[in-house]
Amino acid sequence: MRIRSLEAFHVPVQLKKPIQHASHTRRMNDTLIVRCELDDGSVGWGEGLPRPYVTGESIDSVWRHMSNTDMAQLADRNFSEPLDAVTAIDDFRLADIAADPGLTTRECFGNSARCAIEVALLDAVCRSDGCTVADLLRSLPETQPIRANHTDVQYSGVVTSAKDVFSQYRSAMKMRVFGFAHVKVKVGAVGIDDAACLLRVRRIVGQRVDLRLDANEAWTADNLVENLAKLERYRPTCLEQPVAHSDVHVLSALRNTTAVPIMLDESLCCLQDAQRAIEGGTCDLFNLRISKCGGLLACVRLAALASEHGLGYQLGCLVGETGILSAAGRQFACSIAKIRYLEGSYDRFLVRDAFTAENLTFRYAGRAPAMTGHGLGICVQEEKVRVAALRSLRCI
Repeated sequence: MRIRSLEAFHVPVQLKKPIQHASHTRRMNDTLIVRCELDDGSVGWGEGLPRPYVTGESIDSVWRHMSNTDMAQLADRNFSEPLDAVTAIDDFRLADIAADPGLTTRECFGNSARCAIEVALLDAVCRSDGCTVADLLRSLPETQPIRANHTDVQYSGVVTSAKDVFSQYRSAMKMRVFGFAHVKVKVGAVGIDDAACLLRVRRIVGQRVDLRLDANEAWTADNLVENLAKLERYRPTCLEQPVAHSDVHVLSALRNTTAVPIMLDESLCCLQDAQRAIEGGTCDLFNLRISKCGGLLACVRLAALASEHGLGYQLGCLVGETGILSAAGRQFACSIAKIRYLEGSYDRFLVRDAFTAENLTFRYAGRAPAMTGHGLGICVQEEKVRVAALRSLRCI
């Protein structure tokens, strides 16, 4: 089995409402969607969301990657079984291109393009083979210690940054009415009293709900301990990315000053980041996000590495993912054990069009069933993607 065609689409994805945190306010995404067709007619879809302030990518640098990469690396491969695609992806190398002016690159530069290509290929080969992507992930040797076969999963909710008290109350009330057992609260935004917000949220959602914090790099080594001390009375179970990536090394010492576990996000985008975190003792948990980390295979390996070294991990998401990445996240969550927190599948609540025939939005209490169809288990509405695309590119 070979790839008949590989197409890329630059699709603007509009959000239903602005989403704000300490680092950014987002109203839409410039999304990369990839379509992969095999010569037996099987079609797979992938998605990547470039984030300049995380991986150094823009939609323009992604497009340069797609335009300049030698796709013969994939076109010349034969896929007799899904594991052949895993080998091909491991061998695949993106073109060496420059980032946009002013953006700093790291080892994760190109991860969103790599993710979109990988997920599309895995979707296609699993459809051709008659299995799910979760089946493929469970077959990988790396997953043996963390392998699972969940029939359903439970997502967590999030209280985003809001300066007015009414919006804080309303957001917290949604968490309570929807029955979430786990809630993340964004902290560190300018002009917001985090302690007062946490008090409101805790009073509304109750004492039994697991609350965790996400500072999105807003704090510094000088104020982290003081800021966190004001919030510890509300019993947060985790603090995500409290300082900027450039200052992440300071967490080695600061971890000893608090009982609240530290999670890395913006500083955890690739294997090299994970190795530095383990060697430096800078965190207790990894936040794995499929596009940020370069695909499902990278996330599987990072989860296995975390487990091997006694660290926890969550599967996070990027704001405004379409149903393609929602489905990929569901496949991961149903095949991997010990996921501390699960984020994603906000589809109908957040994006104006998820481009899938299926509604992947989580249900009451964040519950969602496993996807049982072949590949990612979704039907992408191809015509909608083509109509919405600002530009397209035939790569193979």
